[in-house]
Amino acid sequence: MQRFQAKPHYDILDGLRGVAALLVIVYHVFECFDWSPVPHGYLAVDFFFVLSGFVIGYAYDDRWSEGLTVSTFFKRRLIRLHPMVIIGAIIGMICFLLQGSVRWDGTPVSVGWVMVAMLMGMLMLPLYPGAAADVRGNGELFPLNGPSWSLFFEYIGNIFYALLLRRLSTRWLAVIAGVTGCVLAYVAVSDGYLGVGWSMVDGGLWTGLVRMLFPYTVGMLMARVFRPVKGARSAFWICAAIIFLVGCVPLAFGELLPWQNGLYDALCVILVFPCLVWLGASQLTVSGTTQRVSHFLGELSYPLYAVHYPLMYLFYAHIGFSGDLVPIAVMNDVWPVAIALPVACILLAWLCWRFYDRPVRRYLMKASRMIQQRPSSAKSDDNM
Repeated sequence: MQRFQAKPHYDILDGLRGVAALLVIVYHVFECFDWSPVPHGYLAVDFFFVLSGFVIGYAYDDRWSEGLTVSTFFKRRLIRLHPMVIIGAIIGMICFLLQGSVRWDGTPVSVGWVMVAMLMGMLMLPLYPGAAADVRGNGELFPLNGPSWSLFFEYIGNIFYALLLRRLSTRWLAVIAGVTGCVLAYVAVSDGYLGVGWSMVDGGLWTGLVRMLFPYTVGMLMARVFRPVKGARSAFWICAAIIFLVGCVPLAFGELLPWQNGLYDALCVILVFPCLVWLGASQLTVSGTTQRVSHFLGELSYPLYAVHYPLMYLFYAHIGFSGDLVPIAVMNDVWPVAIALPVACILLAWLCWRFYDRPVRRYLMKASRMIQQRPSSAKSDDNM
């Protein structure tokens, strides 16, 4: 695999990705209850997309002129993303079998269809609602590991970037960002909600694509025109606090009307998150506690997001649901488990990163380089 000159690493952005992953976990713990401390925690996914677009543009834009090929780009992205996709589907299968291999309504599911759902998840092939392999019966694209839907759209964003977006001028990239931003705002205000994309129900596949395209494109645009904010200090802690405030601030204003909620979602994605990424990238050098926290959260951010949800399924099975998907237990009954759950997610993510993700990616990178070098070696032998 081609080697390129290393670039300065944005430790703060890595750490903020971990903060957003923690926000997602808190949101999912309370997702099935009437009250949540972070009712807009789902917007952390949109922050991921902005961040991903910025990092992709920063890391790869100038490498195409240095000899980067489309196939090499896809290999790098697959090596970075897909090992955790696979282990997430496997953990999802194990947790589904542990909770009894039944749908939300209690209908038993055969092990064969669970294996099919796992295989579809490992291959990143989404399911349509009502498919036999929709083992939870909830219409999810990936029923054994629901958050894989965003990785599915991340893959689509990578394809768009490699085949189209990287070729566009900055002006045209800005036009696309503007158009997709308007479409996203329309979807958010009309639907009253941006927590879409995880299912094909009610146009979820289309709205999920819209949800990815704007933040991904605007992140790439920012990477091209980025100029650091002078004198940026404590960027990690400021941005981390704002990310959590985005998740919980509406609580201070009571219940929002649907259009107000949609407008809030749109403003966060279109204005707040790009500003946070810009500010976070402006402070390149960190040290001490900030560096340690950012590094730890950065290393665990992707594994944490990729494997936490199967444990949530076990938690939901522990709670129990009536026929209309209303939780039987209340938070007062299960709060010890709810408190322990994020800790268990962090531990699982660390184990996956330390003993699976990191060594597998190193092996795949080494194997890819060896395969790439073989043709030149064979040619040299022929000329001897």
